[in-house]
Amino acid sequence: MSNPAASEYETGVTGETGVTDEVLPDVAPRLRELRRGRGLTLEAAAGRAGLSPAHLSRLETGRRQPSLPMLLGLARVYGTTVSELLGEEPPERDPVIRAARAEPVEADGWTYRQAGSPSGRAMQPLRVTVPYGAQAGLVRVHPGEEWIHVLQGRLRLGLGDAVHVLDKGDSAHFDSMTPHRLAAAGPDGVELLFVHTLLTSPTAELCLPGGGHRR
Repeated sequence: MSNPAASEYETGVTGETGVTDEVLPDVAPRLRELRRGRGLTLEAAAGRAGLSPAHLSRLETGRRQPSLPMLLGLARVYGTTVSELLGEEPPERDPVIRAARAEPVEADGWTYRQAGSPSGRAMQPLRVTVPYGAQAGLVRVHPGEEWIHVLQGRLRLGLGDAVHVLDKGDSAHFDSMTPHRLAAAGPDGVELLFVHTLLTSPTAELCLPGGGHRR
């Protein structure tokens, strides 16, 4: 049976129809090695990441550069982090993240800042700035959990058929297999503290739908 939310996630969240202009390190060999090391076929890995097999093949051969949302999705599937996908050397683990070191990364209108060190961790915290109207119609569906805390502004959070408006200081914690949508509820945008789980343990395989088949 088809899943409308999953279909929208496939074409929207991963940005499969777009190409990033940012020059990234050559991640193609690493993507291929990680997939093979996890014992996944091209079709199985693509389905879990919300990509078509043809598009994942283009990423693995270097004919297409992945966007940040694509890298996040593939990192979840392979049980690793975006930093490791990009081949960055993991720094000595520091429990303190200084604001001056949190370089902003912009993707599809949202701005992401590191708020923790995900290397070897079970979750990844980020500070996220969401302008009004950016990705407002996007539906996300993926394994894991998410926790969101509103730092500034107002957030419109859609969970399944329900819509919640969160004000400054409000939080939400939910299963991210529930189709969800995040958008700024006011013209000034919204700033969030966002935490999502990384699929790094062997038991995470139980959370992945389809048992190796495309969703």
